[in-house]
Amino acid sequence: MIHIYIDGASRGNPGEAGIGIVIKTDKGETIFSAAGYAGKMTNNQAEYNALIAALTKLKKTPSLISRNASGSSTEVVIHSDSELVVKQLNGQYKVKENELKKLNNRVQDLIRLISANQTEKDKPGVNISFKHVRREQNREADRLANAGIDSKIPLSL
Repeated sequence: MIHIYIDGASRGNPGEAGIGIVIKTDKGETIFSAAGYAGKMTNNQAEYNALIAALTKLKKTPSLISRNASGSSTEVVIHSDSELVVKQLNGQYKVKENELKKLNNRVQDLIRLISANQTEKDKPGVNISFKHVRREQNREADRLANAGIDSKIPLSL
């Protein structure tokens, strides 16, 4: 199992935005972390962009989703302090705003691509789920998102 913590921050809404990503093993070991500048956007758009960056990293680095000892599916739990984004991705809320619809569609496309890559011969499947966490449980990703704003350097994966 791997845990991905994401956060998007926007100073102003919309305003200067940054994203933060932390990927950890089930034992809590950080295996990847990154911060980046996202441009001017709303906080919700920044949250989605952090998720897109995290999923892009998974897609580009299949070794992050390694076969576990039993050879069964790998569980990926994505943690976010954005209740709106998590509930939209879990199908509890409809995505009404056009820009968020585009971002949500991109997330769904990435999930399909990751799943398709992992179900090829001799590769385990992957199950991706989304969990809402309190802000205190997402401090590291939050710190990185704010560092991304300060740096003005876009994230390069």
